[in-house]
Amino acid sequence: MKLISWNVNGLRACVQKGFLDYFKETDADFFCIQESKLQEGQIDLDLPGYHQYWNYALKKGYSGTAVFTRKEPLHVSYGLGIEEHDKEGRVITLEYENFYLVTCYTPNSQNELARLPYRMQWEDDFLTYLKQLDSKKPVILCGDLNVAHTEIDLKNPKTNRKNAGFSDEERAKMTTLLDSGFTDTFRYFYPDKEGIYSWWSYRFKAREKNAGWRIDYFITSRRLDDKLKGAAIHTDIPGSDHCPVELTIDL
Repeated sequence: MKLISWNVNGLRACVQKGFLDYFKETDADFFCIQESKLQEGQIDLDLPGYHQYWNYALKKGYSGTAVFTRKEPLHVSYGLGIEEHDKEGRVITLEYENFYLVTCYTPNSQNELARLPYRMQWEDDFLTYLKQLDSKKPVILCGDLNVAHTEIDLKNPKTNRKNAGFSDEERAKMTTLLDSGFTDTFRYFYPDKEGIYSWWSYRFKAREKNAGWRIDYFITSRRLDDKLKGAAIHTDIPGSDHCPVELTIDL
């Protein structure tokens, strides 16, 4: 089973830059996107053979997620069931017979960590949500989680230590998530690999210099470790300031 996750940073713009060609080429069973920046009716994607599920932010041109899947789920839910968190279209959960698939676009803590207190509340509530799912059946979580977990997950750790996405507080929440019975699938296969990132600033020719961050993930319930077959980060795919990440799993 092949899964792709991609923060497209505006789906309409990404479509103009070859999204549909890449979508067809990947031939994935599940294709999840974050930061669609759409309202309902603003795009009509023709994806034969796929069911489409969308979660839109109330604010126009902001956030938003979608899942395109070959296999119709038993049930679909949108958000966490907490009003404070569910206005920005950040989470979609698909339930299947033997697993849950969750795609997530985690809130950014913003400049000078202005939104860090909200982010901390989000992290606690989202972990509670994941653990509730995991108590019923295994979870596959993917998306832009807006944190580089360890120093090898970004090019310049020392100068970014107190910046959004690499604050001690955000990194600690990722540690707590993984310690709660979850696996960072890329690190499962490549525990010490350096220089592989999934996001680069549009400024300072960051992508050209590979001055990036690994903030896009596939995270799975630890009891699925023996089912994991491969993980990849497709750094060569343009179209967004993020690149697609991939998981192959035998479920």
